[in-house]
This record gives sequence, C-alpha cells and structure tokens, in this order.
Amino acid sequence: MNIFNIAFMEIKRDFRDVRHLLFMLAFPIVLMLVLGTALSNAFTTAIPIKNVDVLYKDTSTTGEFSKYFQEFIKGTKKSGIHFKKAASSTNGQNEVKRNHYDGYIMIEDSGIKLYINEGNSVEGSVIQGMLSSFVDKYNVSSEVAKIAPSQVKEVFLASSHDDYIKDTSISSNKQPGSMDYYAIAMTTMIALYAAMSSSKLISGERIRKTADRLIIAPISKLEIFIGKILGSIVANFLCIIAIVYFSKFFFKANWGSNLWLVFIVLLTEVLLSISLGLVVSYLTKSNASVRVIIMIVVQLSSFFGGAYFKLGDTSGILKFITQLSPLTWSNTAITKIIYANDLSAAFPAFIFNLGLSLVFLLVASISLQRREGL
Repeated sequence: MNIFNIAFMEIKRDFRDVRHLLFMLAFPIVLMLVLGTALSNAFTTAIPIKNVDVLYKDTSTTGEFSKYFQEFIKGTKKSGIHFKKAASSTNGQNEVKRNHYDGYIMIEDSGIKLYINEGNSVEGSVIQGMLSSFVDKYNVSSEVAKIAPSQVKEVFLASSHDDYIKDTSISSNKQPGSMDYYAIAMTTMIALYAAMSSSKLISGERIRKTADRLIIAPISKLEIFIGKILGSIVANFLCIIAIVYFSKFFFKANWGSNLWLVFIVLLTEVLLSISLGLVVSYLTKSNASVRVIIMIVVQLSSFFGGAYFKLGDTSGILKFITQLSPLTWSNTAITKIIYANDLSAAFPAFIFNLGLSLVFLLVASISLQRREGL
C-alpha cells in the first residue's frame, strides 16, 4: 500500500509541474507539425507528370495516315498530352534541345521519326510508348482494311482510352509519409526525455529537505524506490498516450492496427529512460552534471536515432553508432509493426529496453542501499 501511495503522490507532483507537463506534450506536437510539414517532399517517391508537350510536323503526301493521327491527337488531350503542329520553317529538333517541348514527331511517307528530350526521360518514355501503341494499332488496321474495310474504325474504337499514364506498384508494403514518420520519431524521442524528470526522483527529495522525513517514516527504502519509479512511469506514459492519440486524430498519423503492441514498446522505452535518469543521478555528485549528461545522451540518441531527419541506409561506423541509439531500436520495431505487420519485430526492442533497464535499476538500487539516507 505504501508503494501505491508514493506512486500516487509522484503522479500528482508531475502533473502539478505545468512547465514540465507543457514540455512533454507541446514540444513533440510542435516539432511533429513543423518537421512533418516542412520535410514532406523528402518522404514521397512519386514522380508527378502534369503535361507532356509534343511538337509534330506532317510532310506525308498520303492523307490516310494523317487522318488517323489527327484522331489520335484528339484522344490524347484528356490525358494531359498536348500536340502542336510545327510550321514549315520550324526546326523541331532545336525546339526539343531548348527544352521547349518534350518530344518532336516527323511524319513522312517513309515512316515516323521521333526525337525526345533526354533531360525529360519520363515524359520521353511516355511519348515513345504512346506512339508505339498507335503505330501498332495502325498497322493492324491496315491489315484489317485489306479483308474487311468496314471494320477499320472498330479497331481504333475498341482500345481507345484516356489513361495513357498508369502506375502499378510491385511492392505492396506501405511506407510512412512525413507526418507518419515524425509522429513515431517525436513520440519515441519525448519518451527518452523522461530521463530528465526521473533524475530528480530521489535528488529532488534531498533538495526539498523531505528526504529525512521519508527515511524516518515506517517505509523501507525499497518501497520508496519502487513507488517513485512506478509513479514516474505512469505519469510519463500517460503523456505518451496523449501524444499518440493527438497525432492519430489531428494529424492523421498512421499507427497501424496493433496499437497495443506499439504502446508496449513505448512503455519499455519509458522504463529505460527513467532507469537511465536514476542511475545517472546516483553516479554523479552535482545536479548540474546530471542534467548535462542526460541532455547529451538524449540529444545524441535523437540525432543518430533519426528523430530530426531520416538517416536512410547506413554502413560502417555510422551504422554501428545508430544501432547504439535506443530510438533506433524503438523506431525500427514500431515501423515494422505498423507497416509490415511484423509483430515479432517488437522482441528486439523489448530485450534491449528491458535488459538495460534492469542493469540501470540494479546499479541505482545498490547505490541507494549504500547511502545512509536517500
């Protein structure tokens, strides 16, 4: 019962600290909004194609091919491909070189010649594929005309369409957008900041001159230790839950269908952060040193864990350093849970977070028992 009373008092103390509460809630939400909006282009893999401009010149003497080509031009207008007839004095190749057009088509009695702008490879591929389709269709209609001239029109109408540009994804795995990424990154980062408040769990009692009162009370040091840790875990984890649901409903961030498992990963990270703050507070003598050490650890972990920008594929010494960051473990696990539905990805994060937490708590508890007071 003493443990729960101490935990309850610690929760109330954390929520009465308005400055700390605003930092834990407002700081990640503001960063999430700013970075998620400003760096949205860094997370898109789509290549936008608005309009494709094609210049053409018809010097053929037979009008049959030109007639079908004009019908073809009319059909492509709906799909954003625009054809313009060149004047007789216009040098179409120079127009393409100057980037005025994406392609240039010359229609002659001997056939069709196509010149494309190598700088616009995507648009050039669209023109080439579209023109090849038309020529194939025309060749088929020519053969049909020899047997059944009345069916020539049906050849073109049967396969006419407006969607000349069509995308098909080979990989079905979803990828996080900028807001999805920073919703995860900012949440795991602020969970690591719990080390700042936990560093004052015991030292704060000494600063407030209440440590002696706790020692003479009929409460063991272990009960005080467990109660304070439990209260800090609940207070910080409630902030994490609020951030997750805020980003989910207001920023429309994707947290997947296994949110319970995501929360377990975040809970283990909160435990790691609190145990880190405790062990640092016991191993250093000055409160100023505690804040500096924790801030350095948190900032380095955030930087190499991809909190501020996506690191991508790393190798060598950089990969080794990124793997040391607790944010790397948690972010990787949460991302795989959400986007690959890989529930087993949570176990490495569990092992690392809980393993280090137990080591830190063991060192902190031994240091506590060796002290005369708290």
